Amino acid sequence: MATILCIETSTKVCSAAISIDGDIAAYREVNEVNFSHAENLNLFIEAILKESGVDRKSLDAVAVSEGPGSYTGLRIGVSTAKGLCYGLNIPLIALSTLRCMAWGLAQTLEDGLIVPMIDARRMEVFCAQYDLNLSEISAVEAKILDQSSFLSISQTIHFTGDGSGKFKEICAHSDACFHDILPSARWMGNLAEKAFLNDQFVDTAYFEPFYLKDFVAGTPKKPAHLK
Repeated sequence: MATILCIETSTKVCSAAISIDGDIAAYREVNEVNFSHAENLNLFIEAILKESGVDRKSLDAVAVSEGPGSYTGLRIGVSTAKGLCYGLNIPLIALSTLRCMAWGLAQTLEDGLIVPMIDARRMEVFCAQYDLNLSEISAVEAKILDQSSFLSISQTIHFTGDGSGKFKEICAHSDACFHDILPSARWMGNLAEKAFLNDQFVDTAYFEPFYLKDFVAGTPKKPAHLK
């Protein structure tokens, strides 16, 4: 039984939650196109600690989304999580963003496969396939979508995430369902609790987010007066 701070910043969603024995006691989140993670995350953490009546010194662990997702968002979340773990001398738990999304959706379903999708760019998404018990049917991949995607699967498929909207427009699967579950710290509590009870921690010093694809920085544009 544990009190765990959960942090999700892998996409444009910035989210934090307090999990007590696997149940969410308080959470804050914002979903914005322009990244505001650095400005919001610590404010959210202070707010949910106060709301839940939890002193940060009584936290047993910090759980953070490991990706895949946004390079910038993941760096902010992981840096914050590491800082708290070092300062409080508590362990760090890393959870798959896609698996947490699948957990959030699985609570509402009775059958089928779950395919959470995180938007990459153009028609590409980061995705994986899970059954309702969260067993991984197909590993995490960067997938370019077209009309034939997932047609080899003969059962109901539940798509969700910010990458599923563009697939809905071209999906040819006859038994596809689309949902609105996005990455959120709200979906992390149960999985974080299980990881804590099984001592599934990562090395705080050496842990790096799972970017899936290499980060490519753009070339900064020169100011007009320097051209």
